[in-house]
Amino acid sequence: MIKDITIGQYFPGNSVLHRLDSRMKLVLTLMLIVAVFLCRGFYSLGLVFILTLLLVLLSRVPVKTVAKSVRPIVFIVIFTAVLNVFYTSGGSWTYQFWIFKISEKGVMMAVFMAVRIVCLVVISSLLTYTTTPTALTDAMERLMSPLTVLKIDVHTLAMMMTLALRFIPTLIEEIDRIMSAQKARGADWESGSLVSRAKALIPVLIPLFVSSFRRAYELAFAMECRCYTGGKGRTRMKQMKIRFSDIAALIFVCLIIAAIVLMDLFLSKVLL
Repeated sequence: MIKDITIGQYFPGNSVLHRLDSRMKLVLTLMLIVAVFLCRGFYSLGLVFILTLLLVLLSRVPVKTVAKSVRPIVFIVIFTAVLNVFYTSGGSWTYQFWIFKISEKGVMMAVFMAVRIVCLVVISSLLTYTTTPTALTDAMERLMSPLTVLKIDVHTLAMMMTLALRFIPTLIEEIDRIMSAQKARGADWESGSLVSRAKALIPVLIPLFVSSFRRAYELAFAMECRCYTGGKGRTRMKQMKIRFSDIAALIFVCLIIAAIVLMDLFLSKVLL
């Protein structure tokens, strides 16, 4: 399960999504997340689901890798679906056994919420899959540049956010290495009560914290040795430019959002 977490990883490529400007990708990702939340029926959500599959194909990221980004949240998806099944009533039929009641609207809502969560995770993951940490930092810094009026250190803020994403895969590898070492020493996390299994994680968490602080110190020392002073006066080897493909992608997403609104108004049976 630990190895299945792929958020924060970058997969080199030359796909359509890789070539888009990083600022535009960040804006489009936020717009698509809003589009997912705008969906109120199955027609509009189906359009978003098809768009998500299209983006996966355009990114040329292995489908197996994209599936790994969904596997860690399977429990959350199932738990959310079950809650909607039993706590949503309505529809043309209802089935009751003991204290539980299942209705048509409850089942529809469970499927709706499950698909929505999967689309959100895949769309968010594609941003880091197709954008380098450096490009993502520059994009955040450029987009948040108006905050400098409020005397906010935008560069440091963007650097902190990107480093946090960048070190997620590193920490996952560290957790897997520590757990493998503990298993070789006879550690057991699968048997016993919930409290005992939680206590068994202490030998994993302590080395993880020590390793994290050591990596943070090494990173700070390396940046200091290279005379890193922040964003002031900093030049960039690669200049970001908005191209025709970026404008076309923005127009396309705007049309998708407009289609979602129209579908919910005239076609879909509204669930929310």
